[in-house]
Amino acid sequence: MHTPKLFEPLSVGSLELANRIVIAPMCQYSAVDGCMTDWHLMHLGQLAASGAALLTIEATAVVPEGRISHADVGLWDDATEAAMGRTLQAIRQWSDMPIAIQLAHAGRKASTEVPWCGGAQIAPGDPNGWQTVAPSAKAYLPDERPPEAMDRSAMIAVRDAFAESASRSARLGIDAIQIHAAHGYLLHQFLSPLSNQRDDEYGGSLENRMRFPLEIMDAVRDAFPADRPVSVRVSGTDWVDGGWDLEQTIAFSRALEARGCAAIHVSSGGLDPAQSIPVGPSYQVPLARGVKQAVSIPVIAVGLITDYEQAEAIVGTGDADLVALARGILYDPRWPWHAAAHLGASVSVPNQYLRSQPRTFPKLFK
Repeated sequence: MHTPKLFEPLSVGSLELANRIVIAPMCQYSAVDGCMTDWHLMHLGQLAASGAALLTIEATAVVPEGRISHADVGLWDDATEAAMGRTLQAIRQWSDMPIAIQLAHAGRKASTEVPWCGGAQIAPGDPNGWQTVAPSAKAYLPDERPPEAMDRSAMIAVRDAFAESASRSARLGIDAIQIHAAHGYLLHQFLSPLSNQRDDEYGGSLENRMRFPLEIMDAVRDAFPADRPVSVRVSGTDWVDGGWDLEQTIAFSRALEARGCAAIHVSSGGLDPAQSIPVGPSYQVPLARGVKQAVSIPVIAVGLITDYEQAEAIVGTGDADLVALARGILYDPRWPWHAAAHLGASVSVPNQYLRSQPRTFPKLFK
């Protein structure tokens, strides 16, 4: 029987994935002092039974001031490592799905309230707020407190924090790391000329703007076991004239590949409130296609991928090697099951769920 492309296996570095569906990192804003809670056990546990090939832990701050909000997950000390370890240990009793983690620093977009309480920036004097940092002292919004421009010592501290979090990830048995260089957070802030207005060797030219994110890539790659992959999430464009764009993304992706990056996850936007995004089904796929044509490592497409035939077409035509689901898999945590049933493929499920095998799809479950 012909296997749909969406359900063909794929190697990312040395990591073997059962199919081409990955779960993107999704912030839950439910941590306490950076520590995962029972919510994360419930949330990640259900997704680990989804039939996808890879589960990615949400944006995880490498230092406390790198959190988007006070309720973000972190991995910067023994307490945060232990909390994450508890969650992973429970999930792994019942699921053998590979687990990745997204390591991040929010830069000038840090110190905000959780989304359902408005998401506004919180001032440093508030118990839930702190002074933000960025490549340049330019706020994201005009009415926000400007970040402090990072000097070299601050940059080195963040670089070393990424490496330390990578080492902690390795101790936890995490299968892969994704470095967050998208959505207007710190590394994207260094990349884009809209937010990076430095006049030293880390600003100005494309080569200079890429320098610090590439230093982070090198540090994480060196700190994480060589047999486990490190990938990077990028914004393919700022959707603002004069900002970061696909041509620069391709140059960055090639530089990452040369440094041992195992995959590129292509998203977009998030850096500037002036962005004008043509939102619609597969609206970011052309960005992934552009990167895929320029590199030899796997490329992941994401963004309003909701339909089974749509996902099959993205990987079947070679626009990307994998598709990532975020909001769609929150809405339907069994999306990979349903896609397999629709396309005539099969997925692995926990033994406890085998009796849910639909009679109309007798070979749905492996």
